[in-house]
Formats: sequence, structure tokens, C-alpha cells
Amino acid sequence: MIRTLALAATLLASSSALAQVQNSAPMPVPIEDNIPEARDIDYPGVLKLDVDATDTQQGIFRVKETIPVAQAGRMTLLFPEWLPGKHGPRGEIEKLAGLKITAGGRQIPWERDPSDVYAFHIDVPSGTREIVAEFQFVTATAPNQGRIVVAPSMMNLQWESVSLYPAGYFTRRIPIEATVKYPAGWTAASGLPSTNRGSSYAYQRTSYETLVDSPVFAGRYYKEFELTPRVDLNVFADKPEELVATPEQIDAHKRLVDQSVKLFGAQHYDNYEFLLAITEEMGGIGLEHHRSSENGVGYGYFTDWDKGPGSRNLLPHEFTHSWDGKFRRGANLWTPTYEVPMRDTLLWVYEGQTQFWGYILQARSGMVSKQDTLDMLAGIAASLDNRAGRTWRPLIDTTHDPIISARRPKPWTSWQRSEDYYNEGLLIWLEVDSILRRESGGAKSMDDFARAFFGMNDGDWGVLTYTHEDVVETLNGIQPYDWAGFLRDRVYNTSKNAPLKGFTDNGYRVVYSETPTPYFKTAEAERGVSLSYSLGMSANKNGELTDVAWGSPAFEADLDVEDAIVAVNGAAYSADRIKAAITANKDGKAPIRLNVKSGDLYRDVTIDYRGGLRYPRLEKVGTGENGLDRLLQPK
Repeated sequence: MIRTLALAATLLASSSALAQVQNSAPMPVPIEDNIPEARDIDYPGVLKLDVDATDTQQGIFRVKETIPVAQAGRMTLLFPEWLPGKHGPRGEIEKLAGLKITAGGRQIPWERDPSDVYAFHIDVPSGTREIVAEFQFVTATAPNQGRIVVAPSMMNLQWESVSLYPAGYFTRRIPIEATVKYPAGWTAASGLPSTNRGSSYAYQRTSYETLVDSPVFAGRYYKEFELTPRVDLNVFADKPEELVATPEQIDAHKRLVDQSVKLFGAQHYDNYEFLLAITEEMGGIGLEHHRSSENGVGYGYFTDWDKGPGSRNLLPHEFTHSWDGKFRRGANLWTPTYEVPMRDTLLWVYEGQTQFWGYILQARSGMVSKQDTLDMLAGIAASLDNRAGRTWRPLIDTTHDPIISARRPKPWTSWQRSEDYYNEGLLIWLEVDSILRRESGGAKSMDDFARAFFGMNDGDWGVLTYTHEDVVETLNGIQPYDWAGFLRDRVYNTSKNAPLKGFTDNGYRVVYSETPTPYFKTAEAERGVSLSYSLGMSANKNGELTDVAWGSPAFEADLDVEDAIVAVNGAAYSADRIKAAITANKDGKAPIRLNVKSGDLYRDVTIDYRGGLRYPRLEKVGTGENGLDRLLQPK
């Protein structure tokens, strides 16, 4: 009893002491929304944008923008933040420098919004009819600063980087005229028509929304190929010899357009410009637009055509986006301005089905052979089927990755998952094709969905939005089935294995063999050794690990990305040597011994893996033509 009283007294004393200590306890400052709400009304006047893009040495764009104003007082100018096609807040505001705003030659102070750093507030003096904003966009001069967009022989001018727009209006209601001065002797191409006066290009008056959707490639070495009266292939290169294309290669690109139009049944552009850069100086890109696409590939696109498919899937993918992603777009992905956040939950349609059609169209057009296409699909299926992260993270959650990680490198991609809505979306739509064929007795397929969902309003390059329910309704209109339940299971639920029934129910299955496919060999020659399905790791040509699969033999041996293999079984590392070591231990008598460097430290690692080399491929089930064969056939 005495002990109990003593404890109670102690607790009361402690409570009293706490009550006497008054720690500072702030209250939150409210976050103010100082950005005028956008209205769907015409902006009063036409913006004039003048860009000097002649500085290729330092990569600096110099901008002068004249903006009419309707009245004096508070005005907000915005730098684009949420960019279509990038699915996240990717506007490079950090590269805007030297901002000066004047009215009638007198400088106006500006203030950046503390809650939205892409917004600049000014007070417009009485009697002002227009203001002038001048600034520089200082492009990346090294890859660790961002993508290189200005190189000695070419550049990629993206309008969102060299312009501001007035808040309070839908961007489609803000008219603008742009003029750009390029280096002497250069040619520029864009989906937006222009008048060429030597090195200066005056672009057609358009809306700010369309301007941002109409980027420019410009360069010293250029060649244009007409694919159809409405579609051009504009090729820029670091070196003129990279522009040399055979008639057969251009014919494949012509067939890509032909097969796409046959598939979708309409064209959602008046004219379409492929912008293709063959470069190792400007950063790579693959970005869709209504009337153009930005495409960047390495050397050999034409000159190494016979060595394998290389990057030839890029153009079929980006061209498909003219229908899927630009014309038809998820309702929560379309925004009236570039300050409104995008919600990416329908990217499994936007990107997943575009990925699906990109592979189908590359085969139908002959851009890539049927066999190489099958081998590429096998690699996709195997990668996702061996991805441990699918057991905890559903596909729908990966649609947030453009915002969560912005494509920054990850230590454990197989466990964290990445933007899997691309390739797993492909697998889902392949399974949809198999169900349509099965339920309709072979009368229906994904071709019917393409025409029903994308094939209306020829020539319309506006935006027709859709919801998840619209997708389900369209599928049921083609072939009744529990599409809502099917898509809910595939998109929102976790699973141990990838959805591979699109292969098995369409006449193929994924198998593994000790011999890589020709496509796999070509990929290894370019990127380094891939042991993803044996040791569970990949390494570049120097032995530096570029990927380690969660739960794999390499993972269990405590290897991780950026470790470098120095030696294999006591001899200097090479791709052939580590493959030979894997084969030699199939009977368990010669465990694989690696000497590994991590920073300045070396350690020895032993892996007793006995499964031999494993490479995925698709194996045909049965004989005769099956669903996947028909899907890859030209129309």
C-alpha cells in the first residue's frame, strides 16, 4: 500500500512538472491560393513571342514576350508545370533566369508565389495596354542537369520552356504568335505551320495550348520524306551520313501510316510531322503530340537497319498516341491549364494500349519482323512475370509513378515496381483480344475496339475524354462479357504472376531456354549481359551491375546496383566468362565465385546457382494460324 502511494505521488509530481513546462506550440499559417481560376473565355488580345535560339555554344534561349493586358491591377503569369505526355509536374522552372517585366519601358517588380513557384505576380500600372517579359531559358549543358536539348548540329525547342501565359483563362482560349531565329543554315520542322524567312521562322497564329503541343526540331543536317500527303518524316542528324535511307526503309514507314489508318479508321490531325533526331549529342526523347511527335534515337537507325530492330518501336508507339492519349484522353488527365494537377489513373489505357498497338503496328508495317516482335513480347512477359513487387503493389498504383519518382533511378525496381502500366497494360490488352476472339467465336478482336473507341471524327485534333466506365461500355458493345470484373481484377488487384493468358489463349506460351533469341543477343550487345532469369541481375560491359532482382540468387548474395564484378572464378570479368560459370555449375560442383568492387572496397561472393542460363522466348502451341498470328498480320 505504501509502495502504491509512493508511485502515485511520483506520477503526480511528474505530471505537475510537465504542466509547468510550456513548450512553444505554433499554429499553421493558412496556404493561400492566389492564382485566378481559369475561365473558358477568350483572352483579350494576342500574345507575341520572340525567341532567339542562335546560341548553340552555351545552349541559351533568349526570350521576349509581349502580353496584352485588359486592365490595371493584379496579374499573374504562369510557367507551364504539368505537361501533357509527361504525366507529371515536369516544367523546368529552375532553368528560367533573368526575368524582367516592363510596361512602357518601365520595369515592374514581380513576386513569385510562395505556394506555387511556377507563378509570378505583378501589379500592372494604370493605363498599361501591354507588358513585356524578357528572360533566358538556360538549357542543360550536362546530363546531370536534365535532358540536353541544344547540341552543335541540332536542337529541340519546346514552347513551354520559352514562354509564360496569363492566369485566369483556359489555355485553348489564349491566342499567340511566335517567331524564332535559328542558327544560319539550319532547317526547322514542327506540327505548327510557319513562314520561313531565312533563319527566322514566323509561326501561324494559334492557341497557347496548340503552341505547347507543337514543338520544334531544328538542325544543320536535315532530310524530309513524304509518307502520305498528310504525313511527313522529318529527320535530323549529327552527321549527314546518318540521313541516308533506302527506299525499302522509307516504304516501311509508309506502311506504318497506312496500317495505322486502316486500324483506327480516322486520322486525328490535318497534317502530321514525325520529328526524328538521330543523335548522340542531343538527349533522347519519345513524346507524343496531336500533329507531331518528338523522337530521339542513337546512331544507326537507317545505317544499321539489318542488325536488328534497334529503336524502331519508338515511332509506331508515338504515332499511335495521336489517337490514344491525344485525341482520346482520360477525363482526369485533361486539364484546362498547365498548373492544374493531372491524375494518372487511366494510363493503363493511355500508355498501356498504345504500347500494345505500337508492337502490333511495328509487325504489321514491317518496321520490325514478326519474329523479332514475338521475341520482344517474350521479354516483356518474362520481365513482369518475374517482378516480385507485383505481390504488394497493384498495377493501378504504378500509374502514379510519373509523379512519385519522375523516372529517377531506383535501387530495387523489381520490388518497388516502376511505370509498369506500359508493359503490363500491353499484356492486359492482349488478353482482352484473346477474350474477344473466344467469346465471339473469332468474329471480334481488338481491331474492333480500336475502330469503336478511336475511329470517329476524322480530322478532329481536339480532345475527346473518356472514363473507366466508357472503356467498359465500349467493350460490352463489341462483345458482352464481365469486362468490369475483368479489368478490376487485372488493374486493381495484386497477383504473383503476370497476366499471360493473352499468349496462352492466343496460341503461344512463354518458355525459357539456354540460348538467347537473336533479338536478345542484339540487346545484350548494346547494353551488356542480362542474367535476369538465372542469377537475377544485369551488368554493363564493364561489369557494373545495372539491375538486381529482389529475392534472386544475386540478391541473396548481397549484391546491389552499382556493385561491379571484377573477376569470375579468379579470372577477369567478361560476359562470356560469367555465362560459362553459370553453365559449369549446373551439376552443383563449381559454385560461381565473384570478386566484387563496391566503392573502394572489394569482397568475394559465392553463388551456388544451378539452374543454368535462362532466356525467354515464345513457343507456338499447336499448328496453323492462331489469334496472335492474326493480330500481327498486316491488313
